[in-house]
Amino acid sequence: MQNLKKLKGDASQRKFFRKKYNHGNSIIIVAEKNKLKNLLVYDAISKILIKNKILAPKLYRENYKNNQIEVEDFGNDTILKILKKGKNKKFLFFKDIIKLLNQIQSIKDRKIKNFKNKYYQIPEYKKEILIQEANLFSEWFVKKNLSKKKRKNFNKRFKKIIKNLASCLKMKNDIFVHRDFHVSNLMLVNNRIGVIDSQDALIGNRAYDLASLVDDVRLKTSQVLKKQIFNFYINSQKKIDKKKIKNDFEILSILRNLKIIGIFTRLAIRDKKKDYLRLIPYTWDLISLRINQNEIFSDLKNLLKDNFKKSL
Repeated sequence: MQNLKKLKGDASQRKFFRKKYNHGNSIIIVAEKNKLKNLLVYDAISKILIKNKILAPKLYRENYKNNQIEVEDFGNDTILKILKKGKNKKFLFFKDIIKLLNQIQSIKDRKIKNFKNKYYQIPEYKKEILIQEANLFSEWFVKKNLSKKKRKNFNKRFKKIIKNLASCLKMKNDIFVHRDFHVSNLMLVNNRIGVIDSQDALIGNRAYDLASLVDDVRLKTSQVLKKQIFNFYINSQKKIDKKKIKNDFEILSILRNLKIIGIFTRLAIRDKKKDYLRLIPYTWDLISLRINQNEIFSDLKNLLKDNFKKSL
């Protein structure tokens, strides 16, 4: 089809096409696997965002039977791309992103009708899910890099440590969490920041999206900038327990980045998407940064150092 152009994919198993019209473009999302989440839930979450005056892709047409939906085209200008050009002051952009995050975190909607006219209820980001996600590190990265004998001992200790860390979270699961809130999923559209890739949203800990943004594996930022962004967020909150959010931010950053190492390894092995492997060294740097800031991580630090000394 001459008016369809295939776009570069992401870390999911979806396919994306740009469709050209005389009056503009649209995006066709094709999901042959997990189409409930990648099509129905994607649209439901976007509807909630739009309802709350947040820029998210509108649904134009659905063809669920053929595993696809057609949505608004936000163009090519990801915030990641803009920041990497280096001509802009990063902190000014991040101030606007934090304002957007505050707007997202103020969302009270917990359910909405999808395009099949059925209600979708946003699930809770339970500790069991966090633990399961962190264990992707064991399932893929550890399996690839340690012998069978070492793996057995590592996994036993790792599971216990991760469970303990998850139990140390202090804040409630009462906030809308995008769950993949970083500059690759933020787009500049007519001088507004739009949000994409929202299908994984859950109701969880307010520190999660902050950790995802500040300790983003795709964009190297200085410790100074990381502190500026974190403090700007803290100062933007009327009532917040600084100790609790710092505690949860550090735990969730480490759990998320362990998960990411597992996912990137899986992408390389299972899906032959080896480009993601180049991001693993910086992901280790981010884990190292947080693991040295709090004694709560001493057991995890020792375990990782014993087995992956070169990485940490």
